[in-house]
Amino acid sequence: MVIDGGCRWVQIRMKEASDNEVRRVAEEVIPLCQETGTILVLDDRVELTMELRVHGVHLGKGDMPVAEAREYLGPHAIIGATANTAADILALKGLDVDYVGLGPFRFTNTKKNLSPVIGLDGYRSIMDRIRDEGCELPVVAIGGICLDDVDPLISTGINGIAVSGSIINADDPVAYTAEIIERLNKYAQ
Repeated sequence: MVIDGGCRWVQIRMKEASDNEVRRVAEEVIPLCQETGTILVLDDRVELTMELRVHGVHLGKGDMPVAEAREYLGPHAIIGATANTAADILALKGLDVDYVGLGPFRFTNTKKNLSPVIGLDGYRSIMDRIRDEGCELPVVAIGGICLDDVDPLISTGINGIAVSGSIINADDPVAYTAEIIERLNKYAQ
């Protein structure tokens, strides 16, 4: 549905699933991504990323270290990393990471063991600090984000947003995704 709505970056995130379950879902999604030029990353599953030849992996703080994943996957794989603070992001500076998922913006039911909520002021402060430190890593806001959050979040200096719960719970997920994409396109350069 999100691909039909115009989203061109999808992450398969199935924390409690087995590799076989993730593999089955990925094998259904891969052709859809190939048809539309959609980037596909897996959450946490470096080995499956290599096996399935998807675009990349997103690594949480407790997952394989970025440098090890880069060595395993090679220079062309997309590697994202999770952060909750400016210090987390600055620790990634100089590593071969392609983007940082910073959150949570607000409370969300889609993640267990949620880190402290950052909020708009927190995003603004974190973005100011990392840019002052010369860190230009792309930062994607994540965690409880809905359509009305797009403009305020972009104003903090982040580079993108990740949305799941508000799309899943929308009356029309395709139309809701299209609205988010339209709102984000105002900021495309």
